[in-house]
Amino acid sequence: MLSFENTEIAFSSKTDKDLKRAQFLFKMIANNFLVNSGKYLSRFAMKLHLPVDWAVKPTIYSHFVGGESIEECIPNVRLLEQYNVKAILDYSIEGTETLEEINSAMDETLKTIHNAAGDNNIPFAVFKPTAFTIETVLEKVSAKEPLTESEKLEAENFKQRVEKLCQTAYDNDVPILIDAEDFAFQNFIDEVVDANMEKFNKKKAIVFNTYQMYRNDRLEVLEKAYKRAVKNGYYLGAKFVRGAYMEKERARAAEMGYPDPIHPDKESTDRAYNAAILFCIERIDRISIFNGTHNEYSSRYMTELMAEHGLKKDDPRCWFSQLYGMSDHISFNLADEGYNVAKYMPFGPVRSVLPYLIRRTEENTSISGQTSRELGLILKEMNRRKNGK
Repeated sequence: MLSFENTEIAFSSKTDKDLKRAQFLFKMIANNFLVNSGKYLSRFAMKLHLPVDWAVKPTIYSHFVGGESIEECIPNVRLLEQYNVKAILDYSIEGTETLEEINSAMDETLKTIHNAAGDNNIPFAVFKPTAFTIETVLEKVSAKEPLTESEKLEAENFKQRVEKLCQTAYDNDVPILIDAEDFAFQNFIDEVVDANMEKFNKKKAIVFNTYQMYRNDRLEVLEKAYKRAVKNGYYLGAKFVRGAYMEKERARAAEMGYPDPIHPDKESTDRAYNAAILFCIERIDRISIFNGTHNEYSSRYMTELMAEHGLKKDDPRCWFSQLYGMSDHISFNLADEGYNVAKYMPFGPVRSVLPYLIRRTEENTSISGQTSRELGLILKEMNRRKNGK
C-alpha cells in the first residue's frame, strides 16, 4: 500500500533552515488567536495602505507563494522538477473591481499560458473567474435576476475574456483549470465553462471545470456534465476540491433564506468526493481528472482505482495536486512512485496575494488535524536528520 509516512522523501527539497521556518510558521497557524489577530491587522493595514511586505514576505508569503512574478517563481519550479513534481503558476488575484485590474489580470494570466507552453514542468494554466469581472454581475446572472444594460455588457465581456483565455490555452496545447467560486457566482461560471469545454475539448480535455465537493449538489452536476459531454462529443475536464468557503456559504444561506448548499458534515463531503473520483475513473475514456486534495485517503483511493482499472501511474488523464507549502508528504511520495503530481504555486505582489494567504491560514486552522499533521511530519524529519538516519 502506498505510504505517505516517508519524511525523507516528503522533505527532500527542504533545507534544515526551510524546515525550521516551516515549523515556526505552522506553530503560529495552530494558534487561533494569532491567526484571527493577524487576519484583522492585515486587512486593517491594507485598508490604510500601510506597509506589510516587511512582515509578510519573509514568513508566510515565502512558504506559500512562489514569488511576485513568473520570473521569481522559476527557481522554485526548477527545484520541484528535480523531484518529479510539476508546478502550476497561479496568479492569485481575485475580486477585481476596475477595468484596469481586470486587464492586468488578463495580461498576467495570458503570460502564464505562454510560459507553460515553453516549460515541460508546468503542465497546466489556471485562473480564478472573479479576477475577470465584477462579482455583482456573476451573482445576478447566476440568480437569473434582471440586468441593467451595462451589466448585460459586462456579462458578455466576461464570457469573451474567458473564451480568450481558453482559446489561447487551446492554441498553445496547455490545459487550463478554471477555479470554482462562491455558490452565488457558480451557476454562471458553470454555464460559461461548459460552453468552452464543448468548443475546445473535442480531441482531449483542455478546459477543466472545478467541482467543490462540499456542496451537496456537485455529484449531480458532475453526472449531468458528463452526459452533456457524451451527447455533444467532447471530453470533460474535471478538477475536484473539497471547498474553501464553508462558513461564508452557510452564513449567506441563513441570511438569504435558502437551503444550506453545503454537506452537513465532513463525512458526507468525503463520501461525495470519493464517489466523484470513482465516477470519473470508471469513465476515464471521456474524463480527465485533476484530484486537488490534501486528504491522504482520497489520494490513495485514486491510486487504488487506477490500479484496479489497469491505468498506468503516469496516465496523462490522471493528476494529483496539493498547494505549494502544504502536504509535501502526499505530493513528493506520489511523485516518487511515478504518479503525475503538480503543486499549485501562487504568485503576485504581496499586497495582492494577501487575501489568498489569509485564506490559507484560516484553512489550516479550521481543518481538523491539518496543522498538527504538518507539524508532526516536520518534527519527524528534523529528528531523523538530527540522528543521522
